[in-house]
Amino acid sequence: MLTVDLRDRYEELVEYIDRFPSTNIFVLGDIMLDEYIWGDVSRISPEAPVPVVDIKAETKRLGGSANVVHNIISLGGKSILSGVIGEDDTGREIIESLQALGLTTEGVLMDPGRRTSTKTRVVAQNQHVVRFDRENRRPLDSWMNDNLLNFLEKSMDSIDAVIVADYGKGVISSQLMKGLRDLVMDSDIILAVDPKTDHFEYYREIDVITPNHNEAGSFCRFEIVDEETLIKAGVKMLNDLQCKSVLITQGKEGMTLFEKGEEPCHIPTIARKVFDVSGAGDTVVSTLCLGLASGMDLKSAAVISNLASGIVVGEVGTSVVTAEELKKAINSG
Repeated sequence: MLTVDLRDRYEELVEYIDRFPSTNIFVLGDIMLDEYIWGDVSRISPEAPVPVVDIKAETKRLGGSANVVHNIISLGGKSILSGVIGEDDTGREIIESLQALGLTTEGVLMDPGRRTSTKTRVVAQNQHVVRFDRENRRPLDSWMNDNLLNFLEKSMDSIDAVIVADYGKGVISSQLMKGLRDLVMDSDIILAVDPKTDHFEYYREIDVITPNHNEAGSFCRFEIVDEETLIKAGVKMLNDLQCKSVLITQGKEGMTLFEKGEEPCHIPTIARKVFDVSGAGDTVVSTLCLGLASGMDLKSAAVISNLASGIVVGEVGTSVVTAEELKKAINSG
């Protein structure tokens, strides 16, 4: 297996990053709000063997596909978000946050019968204590699928890539993916998927898919425990899904890229510290597609996505990376 190291190409990679502002990435998927309750724990409840959290602060951040868009904007690219939220206060908060980033919300549909997905995490001393979710995961009505695809079709002349950010909240379906593939099939638009375990059959014939090792193992029906099983999984995904490339992320072990007709390529992790992996997959797929849209080859784009994810896992809570932080990470190797 090849190992990639691009430290001697710093100036070249920086030139590509400087092209990010000329790229436009369409993001389609499950829009969520990430809510954090921050506090301290100094005692155990007398009522049950659980920690008592003294709340110090609360914050709210864009989550799910909205976090993918936030990463793209933070890195200097342009982006369009399309998905569904509820007609509720949380949905309106998301709309306001997107508009504050300078984004159009034309492609964000409001469903009065749906609750906007919200993940609430309680964090004490930099550790997750508990998470609770408020959401509705029912599939979209056909007219909503049609509206999302119509909005994508209207946007195609201005976009370089489509990211499907699937979190299993009901937006991504077989019907939607078929319509999406039909739209981009004969174009130069890159089609990437950040997958959900139960939906792999939807993702056939795409350009790149970015599962973590657990998701890849679930699809392949065996556990990835060493290099042999990793390579077996990557090759199986390439063949079974008939996609052009597979990028399997492996946490502290880095990530491995599989391409048709190429030797697997391993990219070691660069994370100096790991506090929280929340949103790391969003950072990987957004940085990867920005790299490809700016003209990078796939291996180079995978390397910078690995560097970007190494930055965000060093922060607690969903976070994003700036272009300057990414350049600094490339320079320091």
